[in-house]
Amino acid sequence: MFGLMDFLKLTISIFIILPIVSMIREVGYLIAGKIFGVKEASITIGSGPYLFKFWIFEVRRFYFMYSWCHYDSLERDTKIAHIFIYASPILANLFVALGINALLANNLLEYETFWNQFIFYAFYFLLFDAIPMYYPDGQPSNGRVVYDIIRYGRRSDFKRNDPQMNVPMESEEDK
Repeated sequence: MFGLMDFLKLTISIFIILPIVSMIREVGYLIAGKIFGVKEASITIGSGPYLFKFWIFEVRRFYFMYSWCHYDSLERDTKIAHIFIYASPILANLFVALGINALLANNLLEYETFWNQFIFYAFYFLLFDAIPMYYPDGQPSNGRVVYDIIRYGRRSDFKRNDPQMNVPMESEEDK
């Protein structure tokens, strides 16, 4: 039966764990991109109206839903670079999940329930990133992009058509 403690766990998962796992995923892109000379990188966490920006991180009102990494260009724009960049969020979540799992296995972390949920969501992101498929909106998964680069020699990029992407921050008068 779903009780009060389960509701608390769900709330923690949605508002704390998912955004952190999402950020790990995007930082995976960023690290791989930096290796291949990414220019003007930024990470957006969430969707909806703009809340604030810190360094290269832009946070939106619904910070727990959706995220993406954007960059203008690559210094070393090769097939290998793109394969590595698109595989990097999968690898980032894998390494973090396996690292936390190892810490739990060796009793080096407390709050096992929190970390088990964290590992679950890291593998959830990893699974849906790795399966070579197109999402319902036509966007390819990272696994699909890597597959297309290897098999056909081209990327299956997707132009985001999100009307909330460029929504300005609300002024105090609009609230």
